[in-house]
Amino acid sequence: MSFVAIIGSGALGGAVAQTLALRDRVREIRLIDSEERVAQGKALDILQSAPINQFSTAVVATSSIAAAAGATAIVIADAASGSGEFGGEGGVSLLRRLAAIDANAPIVFAGGSQRDLIARGAGELHIAESRLIGSAPVALESALRALAALSMDSSGVPIALNVVGVPPDAAVVAWEEASVSGQPLTSHVAPHVIAGLNGRLRGLWPPGTYSLGSAAAGIIEAIAAGSRRRYSCFVHVGNGRVAAMPVELGEDGVRRVIEPVLTRQERTRLENALNL
Repeated sequence: MSFVAIIGSGALGGAVAQTLALRDRVREIRLIDSEERVAQGKALDILQSAPINQFSTAVVATSSIAAAAGATAIVIADAASGSGEFGGEGGVSLLRRLAAIDANAPIVFAGGSQRDLIARGAGELHIAESRLIGSAPVALESALRALAALSMDSSGVPIALNVVGVPPDAAVVAWEEASVSGQPLTSHVAPHVIAGLNGRLRGLWPPGTYSLGSAAAGIIEAIAAGSRRRYSCFVHVGNGRVAAMPVELGEDGVRRVIEPVLTRQERTRLENALNL
């Protein structure tokens, strides 16, 4: 992996940078923010932890967005100014500038409120849909897996499940294909417990900063190294719509969007979500 560019050195951008550095699978991280001194301070803080956490990833900072050119992946996070996650007209302007300097790198949207920015990137700026990936649903899945494990008193048991649709109000869990240690989850969890977990979905959104940072870091690594694992990410699904769907990732971004196995009721809910 060459380097990863993170646009914005706010709390979310810092969380992504720190998580990537700790995993030590990235040669270099570039924190890019108009508040260059803040970005430099955050980069230095992460670097000073390297001897303690034993990683060798270089972390640098700059105010020049041109430094993102040639990145393995570009992450859209939040500004150091405290204005929150990039979005709206400012976010579109940022995407336009990024598209002009790099026409190939996948763009990972780390925030929980950037679904509209993905839609506008594809629709207004004509950025290839495969390059636009929102990682926040991965964090939502992680929280739901933890709750499912607690419901079985099995916190150490591996649980696989996918959340699709549009959280928080139109999120759909593909319970039919969910599994516990390779066995169908529905054979271990009673229907009323599953109903209770569905009822808690709304309260799990948006995920916290560190969960979002970890989710984005995992997606970046899957892009760089390729992965057979499926990730639920915000992706463009046609007609200007963006929703969480299981995908396979590679160095060009989304290689394949996978149709989840759903009950008739879940399928109807997903179709309604896609029409929102």
